[in-house]
Amino acid sequence: MSQASIPTPNRGLFITFEGLDGSGKTTQLKLLAAALEADGHRVVALRQPGGTPLGDRIRSILLDSRSESDLGAIAPEAEMALMFADRAQSLRQVILPALADGAIVLCDRYTDSSEAYQGAGRNLGTERILALHRAVCNNVQPDLTLLLLPPLAASLKRARRRNDRHVQQAGTDENRFEREGDEFYTRVYEQYREIARRDQNRVVVIADEASITTIAQRILEVVAHRLAIAGHSRHEP
Repeated sequence: MSQASIPTPNRGLFITFEGLDGSGKTTQLKLLAAALEADGHRVVALRQPGGTPLGDRIRSILLDSRSESDLGAIAPEAEMALMFADRAQSLRQVILPALADGAIVLCDRYTDSSEAYQGAGRNLGTERILALHRAVCNNVQPDLTLLLLPPLAASLKRARRRNDRHVQQAGTDENRFEREGDEFYTRVYEQYREIARRDQNRVVVIADEASITTIAQRILEVVAHRLAIAGHSRHEP
């Protein structure tokens, strides 16, 4: 697989979850993974940045709000490059082998996040992000992207509240992006909307504030339809 994904019965399915922190995407990914596994499918779930030993180290630099006090201000271009270093390692080490082995890969964030956060949020521009994706990731595209896009204010409130709890419970802080202001997140939010308009065959937007269970059911229906189109069958042990 080197260009936009074309599912075949011998290949797995690559599904990404996108949205702001606090949108519920991580919860929904876990629920989908459990539902698919219960139905007999083999699932590989991971997050970006992270998901490999190298990626976890990169994540600790990119997301920890203490990084800039230790390392100095991280340049937007350095942030973008680190995100793609993580992504390239994840593709080579986890995603492509799992797809070749017929698994369903669920990934919490992918290049759409870089286009939204670094391209729009950091004002680096869409074309630079997409050019890096072609060069570093061989233009590997998801088969399906589930974009959770509830109202901006509600997402940010949940994300910041969750991070405060995480700091208190685990002692780790992944709040570097949540410290950004409303203008930054407005740009990110609007870029996600633009990505959805541009890539309607790939991106399914879930923008309502329904219950976790209702959203999970809708996601399962969307994924079941894509699995049927791809001819993806249950894994036989």
